[in-house]
Amino acid sequence: MMAAPVLDIQNLSVRYTTERGNLQALRGVNLTIPEKSIVGIVGESGCGKSTLISTIIQLLANNAKITSGDILFKGESLLDKSEKQLRGLRGTEMSMVFQDPMQTHNPVLTIGRQMIDIQYRDPLSKADKRQRAAEMLTLVGIPDANQRLDQFPHEFSGGMRQRIAIAMALMAQPSLLIADEPTTALDATLEVQIIKRLRELQAEIGCSILFISHHLGVIAELCDSVIVMYAGEAIEQGSVRDVFHTPAHPYTRALLQCDPGNIKEKTRNLPTIPGEIPDLVNLSPGCIFQSRCAQTIPQCAVAHPEFHTSKTGHVAACHLLQPEVQAQ
Repeated sequence: MMAAPVLDIQNLSVRYTTERGNLQALRGVNLTIPEKSIVGIVGESGCGKSTLISTIIQLLANNAKITSGDILFKGESLLDKSEKQLRGLRGTEMSMVFQDPMQTHNPVLTIGRQMIDIQYRDPLSKADKRQRAAEMLTLVGIPDANQRLDQFPHEFSGGMRQRIAIAMALMAQPSLLIADEPTTALDATLEVQIIKRLRELQAEIGCSILFISHHLGVIAELCDSVIVMYAGEAIEQGSVRDVFHTPAHPYTRALLQCDPGNIKEKTRNLPTIPGEIPDLVNLSPGCIFQSRCAQTIPQCAVAHPEFHTSKTGHVAACHLLQPEVQAQ
């Protein structure tokens, strides 16, 4: 019998109540994270990544409401759990690494104090908690861990502070680690180091990772599978190899063309996707990407596309993938 996935999101929709009306932030999102896997989410700003994370950990804003769907964590619905039960999961079964390492830690407390404090659930002595904290710092590649526990956050570089954040998130050996663009504030060299360390730690601890990023190269290097989001919808999903080598959705192809790594000749003008993300308060009935797509057909304006499985095995929501359209 196959084990249940660590996270299984089914037809999830979330809206925000605003002065202009209901903003449909997420619509019909499906996502599965198997055990011991790394799943990436990529997309432009405003595609719904932050709302998705907030919904998973059940820390939505007061004006947000889940209008449909379910979130199953290890086979159990998170939407059915009380706030006390959710607090018991956060930081133990589910941990998170945030985007900006310079804002993650309390500036007036030593790193050791903070790493000891987050172990408040564990019935260990203070000496044992300190030893455990030092072991985690060593695991993420920080030398002289015992001595550095007595230092304050400002005494560490940005790369080291992000490693400390990862160490703190993995302290309880969670089943799911959510990494929200953890390399955005780092330079290219540190980014490579953090990716390599995350992959090593994931293999050692055996957790699953949901990795959110704008950086296509990071997703390609780290993740097993990828989900492409646009304006609140998951429009394409599949293995990293399939999605990056044979993208099926016009938006995915446009996104890959904008990656500087794909530019072969010198140019003063970087490629962009023309147009803007649609108004999520006043949505049209057709494809969400139609106003920016160069391959539209009449169906795109009137009907929302169904998901189709491409020849390579991954799925995408596009009218162009319909057999009758491809036959023309």
